[in-house]
Amino acid sequence: MRLLEMSGTEINSYAPDFELPGVDDEVHHLARYLENYRAVGVIFMCNHCPYVRLYLDRIKQLQGELKPQGITLIGINANDADKYPDDSFESMKAFAAENELNFPYIRDVTQDVAHSFGAGTTPEAFLLDREGKLRYRGLIDDNANDPDGVKEPYLRQAIAQLQSGEAVNPTATEAIGCSLKWRD
Repeated sequence: MRLLEMSGTEINSYAPDFELPGVDDEVHHLARYLENYRAVGVIFMCNHCPYVRLYLDRIKQLQGELKPQGITLIGINANDADKYPDDSFESMKAFAAENELNFPYIRDVTQDVAHSFGAGTTPEAFLLDREGKLRYRGLIDDNANDPDGVKEPYLRQAIAQLQSGEAVNPTATEAIGCSLKWRD
């Protein structure tokens, strides 16, 4: 998807609220996260995407660094589990346990949240400020294959800019990964 073709929530607009079930058997509300955290990074991801697997340790490391600073990441799986059984809710629970996820991993069965955000790729990051406004969307960083070769840590930079009161720049990058698996 080209940047000019991005749809869904626009930069500096309010992100859609959601109430979705998590692998922890709790219901997760975006509004509650926004009440309790200074910023929220929503990452659309899934269990089977090789790009998600390449980024998983980096996402966990980032969450470990950010949570004490009052910022959290949330993983959302919106893939059609009928076509991709590896992305079923039960498989998500196993994936979360096997990979020792340190961030909430929640299920968007209806795909309404993914559509509202304009997600199209896994992994794809969306950074929300405390008011729930979208400040960044796109890549986690510029090197899926080599964590040591990252030159542009886009999500980390956007979070740092947001924390220091600077304008986030760039506000969008073109996410690279697997396509989100939509229902027919």
